[in-house]
Amino acid sequence: MPRDHRPAKSVRVLLAEDQGMMRGALALLLGMEADLEVVAQVGRGDAIVDAALTHRPDVALLDIELPGMSGLDAAAELREQAPDCRVLILTTFGRPGYLRRAMEAGAAGFLVKDGPVEDLAAAIRRVLTGETVIDPALAAAALSAGPNPLTARECDVLKASVDGATVSDIATKLHLSESTVRNYLSSAIGKTATRNRMEAMREARQQGWL
Repeated sequence: MPRDHRPAKSVRVLLAEDQGMMRGALALLLGMEADLEVVAQVGRGDAIVDAALTHRPDVALLDIELPGMSGLDAAAELREQAPDCRVLILTTFGRPGYLRRAMEAGAAGFLVKDGPVEDLAAAIRRVLTGETVIDPALAAAALSAGPNPLTARECDVLKASVDGATVSDIATKLHLSESTVRNYLSSAIGKTATRNRMEAMREARQQGWL
């Protein structure tokens, strides 16, 4: 049905947030807007695409830190499988690297959670008109921070370094040789100007590169 012929409660919203209380509060507040309707709520990233294909939202409002799959990875999948659904990333972490990755994944907007719900509702309406909505302070920070210096493989190796994984563990998990893993780790440590791989991983996460 054409968008301009739909009833007043017209904008269909999917909400992905792993904290149940936050998810419920957001759904309640957005549902109070006359023209917004939360048609689906999920608490896991790997449930987003199925929910979108089932409920056909106009806008998907995604947190980044989700179990199963990050909101950024889910945004990229939505671009492929539900291209008519506009994506707004809503996160606690206003990290410049996250903004760049969100835009690369096809997101139409990026907002931090500390703003008023009225601004969020307005952002939902704006992205439906084709606008890109980005938190101004975060946009300025992203421009000054520059691009992610890590390669995709360096990011993979750092991600695999969690929970005290050994070089052998990482090599097995990523199907690489141990010497290749060491090279990637050394390069990542150098690029992040840190002293070891755990510091490199923390710095990369802080910048939003992972």
